[in-house]
Amino acid sequence: METITTDYSQKRERTELILKKVNTLAPIPKLLTEVLELLNDQYTSPHILSKAISKDQSVVLKLLTIANSPFYGLTKRVSSIEFAIMILGYDEIRNIVSALSLMESMKNKSDQYLDQKNFWMHSYITATISKKIAMDFGLEKSGEAFLAGLLHDLGISVVHRFMHSDFVNICDLVTNGASYLDAEKQVLGIDHQTVGEMLLKNWNIPELICNIVKNHHSPNLSQEAPVLSSVVHLADYMTQKLQMGELKWDGNIELNEHIFNNLHFKDLADLGKFIENYREPLAGQLESLRYLI
Repeated sequence: METITTDYSQKRERTELILKKVNTLAPIPKLLTEVLELLNDQYTSPHILSKAISKDQSVVLKLLTIANSPFYGLTKRVSSIEFAIMILGYDEIRNIVSALSLMESMKNKSDQYLDQKNFWMHSYITATISKKIAMDFGLEKSGEAFLAGLLHDLGISVVHRFMHSDFVNICDLVTNGASYLDAEKQVLGIDHQTVGEMLLKNWNIPELICNIVKNHHSPNLSQEAPVLSSVVHLADYMTQKLQMGELKWDGNIELNEHIFNNLHFKDLADLGKFIENYREPLAGQLESLRYLI
């Protein structure tokens, strides 16, 4: 037992060293740095902020697509970045631009081990469902739920891009019967939840988001955000249950029983009705979300 623990510890140390280098290999995009600086200045106007964001038309298109998604909850159509800033507010804009910028810097080419379009579609759909669940339950931090949902599996993309031989080894272990989480721990000493948390901390993403990402498979382990972790966990589970934006990495995902208390579901039947109510409106979202990939 001690030998196994030592082996995991050594692998974790190696993984941590690689992750520290990721900051150099994939630095935070200039747009994000500029936008965050403007947002930290109390005198920044929506006009100045919109000019900065508009330097990247890819981010503009994606931000407007997200803002106009029916699941996002806005009652007015958003046609410009400046209007989006006034409607959504600076905190929400910070969340969306941060997520889009970090995702852009982590993109990689598809191969037989990971289909990038499928991966990011899963991320967007999980984010969309997380936002909607948080709103339906009257939670104040629905924007944070969206951001955490968007970044929940970032660790998978990071390993695929920067530790590709390890990624292949993980996939081989899964082919031989291991679960993805167990295979990750065997190869990396940690799982993709912790990889994502570490990277987000290096990028100074708020602690709340880091904690949700770390615990999205086990919300019961979250002390800081058990409810929001449960929201993202349920959204992740729902992509499999509804077969919309599902990811093979979650193929054997188990529903964490703590969500029943955290989100006040009576039983599986009650939860099943809740999930089914999302099927039709979510199906209508899929086409618009394709513009984000």
